[in-house]
Amino acid sequence: MIFLGVRAAARLGRVVPLAEIVTQTWYADLSAYPPWLLVLAGSFTLALVIWILIKLMKLALWLALFGVLIGGTAWAIWLLLN
Repeated sequence: MIFLGVRAAARLGRVVPLAEIVTQTWYADLSAYPPWLLVLAGSFTLALVIWILIKLMKLALWLALFGVLIGGTAWAIWLLLN
């Protein structure tokens, strides 16, 4: 009904969640900490994130390996029986 000049009500109840997130920003002042401590904490945090990603990648590769083995075996048995 926008062409007739009547604006339909918003489906979200006139609230736009993304706009609410953007307008409420948080800022942490880290200038009270020594720079070496921030670099050390950031390095350990990044190392932990990389370690978790390595573990997830290892799990994904194991799942892919077993998927290929089970799928290939099932396909070979299906071809053998047909």
